[in-house]
Amino acid sequence: MAIFKGAGVAIVTPFKADGEVNYEEFGRQIDFQINNGTDAIIVCGTTGEASCLTEDEHVKVIDYCVKHVNHRVPVIAGTGSNCTDTAVYLSQEAEKQGVDGLLVVTPYYNKATQKGLIDHFTIIANSVHIPIILYSVKSRTGVNISPETAAALVKDVPNIVGIKEASGDIAQVAKIMALTDGNIDMYSGNDNEVVPVMSLGGLGVISVASNIAPSYMHNLCMNYLNGDVNEARRMQIKVMELVDALFCEVNPIPVKHAMNLMGMNAGPMRRPLSPMEPENLERLKRAMKNFGLIQ
Repeated sequence: MAIFKGAGVAIVTPFKADGEVNYEEFGRQIDFQINNGTDAIIVCGTTGEASCLTEDEHVKVIDYCVKHVNHRVPVIAGTGSNCTDTAVYLSQEAEKQGVDGLLVVTPYYNKATQKGLIDHFTIIANSVHIPIILYSVKSRTGVNISPETAAALVKDVPNIVGIKEASGDIAQVAKIMALTDGNIDMYSGNDNEVVPVMSLGGLGVISVASNIAPSYMHNLCMNYLNGDVNEARRMQIKVMELVDALFCEVNPIPVKHAMNLMGMNAGPMRRPLSPMEPENLERLKRAMKNFGLIQ
C-alpha cells in the first residue's frame, strides 16, 4: 500500500529573524496543512532547507513534526545526504521518531555512477525497516536516477517502494513505469507536471505550491484519482502562472516570500539563499493576486 495518494506538501522550515528554527510557527503551518486537506507532510526536504540544517537540527525538526502531526496524516522525512553514512544515520533517527516513510535524494556533488547509486540506496534501505521513496532531481544534484536504476532498486530492495520524479522528463517517467510494470509509487516532483505524471500512473505530487494552496493541490489530485480528468486538467492549467512564479528563483525563496505575503510567518531563508530580486517579487505578487491568494 502506498504511503499516501494525492498532494503531499514539501513543507518549509520557518526560521526566526536570528536564524533559529521557529517551532511555534512550524506547528501552525502543520495544522494549516492538515486542516486544508494535505495528504502527507514531507519534512526536511529541499523546500525545508535541509541542506542548511545541522544534523542535530535536522533530527529535532523531524521529531517535532512527527509529534505535532500525531498520526493525522503520514509524515515522510527527507534523510538524503551526499554521504551514505550520514544518510543512514538520519534515516535511522527518523525511523526511531516514528515517521511513516523516508524521502532519499540522490547524493549531490559527488556525482555517483548508477552502480554507486544502487549501492548507496541499498545500504540506506537495509539500515531501516520503513518504506523509502527515491528522489531524482538532477537539476540540483547533478545526478539522474536512470529508469533502469530505479527499476532495479524497486524490484530488488523490498522497502524501496517509490520515486519522486523531478527530472522534468516525461519520457523518463513513462520508461520507469514501463520497466517496473507500474509497480512503483510514482509522485511528480514538479507542480507543473502533476496531471501528466498521473496520466502515466502516478499517485500524486510532492508539492511546493501546497505550502500556500493546499486545498487546491489536494483537489487537483483527487479529481484525477476519482476519474474527473477534465477538471484536474483545468486545475493544472489554472495553477501554471502561480507555479512558474514560485520557481522564478530557486526554491524555496519564492514560496517563503509568498507565505510571508499571506501572513504566514515563514521567516527568512538561510544563507546562501537570499531575498528575491524586486522584479521577481512583483511577478510573484501578480500571480498570487490572479490566483486569489492576496488582494
